[in-house]
Amino acid sequence: MTYSGKHRSHKKSCRAMNIRDNYNFIENRVAGAALRSGRKPESVRIIAVSKTFPYETVQNAIDAGIFLFGENKVQEAKSKIPGLSGNFTFHMVGHLQSNKAKDAVNLFDLIHSIDSLSTAERVNAEARKIGKIQKILIQVNALGEITKSGAEPDEAIRLAEKCLTMENTELLGFMNIGPFSDDTALIRKSFAKTREILEKTNNLLKTSMKELSMGMSEDFETAIEEGATMVRVGSLIFGNRSYT
Repeated sequence: MTYSGKHRSHKKSCRAMNIRDNYNFIENRVAGAALRSGRKPESVRIIAVSKTFPYETVQNAIDAGIFLFGENKVQEAKSKIPGLSGNFTFHMVGHLQSNKAKDAVNLFDLIHSIDSLSTAERVNAEARKIGKIQKILIQVNALGEITKSGAEPDEAIRLAEKCLTMENTELLGFMNIGPFSDDTALIRKSFAKTREILEKTNNLLKTSMKELSMGMSEDFETAIEEGATMVRVGSLIFGNRSYT
């Protein structure tokens, strides 16, 4: 959902300029990775993941010209978004509990983390109530990691088939969180597998989905080289997080 608040006249703070400088640095890295893989830089969108940062920090980012943000928790987004002003869009990039579907549909333009039929059905039902077509991605657990959310590859394709029949959701592609590992070959394998799932789904279901949400601050360049169209970058833009 894109929001447009009342125009507010702000002088750019040092904080806003620092955030913009960080964002520009990430843009350059994204462009380099895209060009290395034979793609146009504009084919990759940067999602500035603002989880744990207060709305004032996000407002600084909006004032600096950043407009696409990601949040991990519905409750945090619900407390943050109403205080913001300007043109901006939020994506849900964290795990979505089905009992939070109503708020998620009201808050987010795109939900990246559909990982079960029950959650998809709940999102579809809540979207129907407000006459919205909710854009979604299916979260894939590409390597079958026990500690990670997401549908396993074959299950993801079956789930995609079900989602494509729903009237109030629009499936755009898949999302993956790379392994928490220093093994770059394993990380690349995870992203490549997710791309293969998208290609296989398009083949089997005669669709033309294009979106792959892959890569975070530590591995977004590898993700782009393997086909990511969206990367989720937080700490490299906003600074280190405090979880206290």
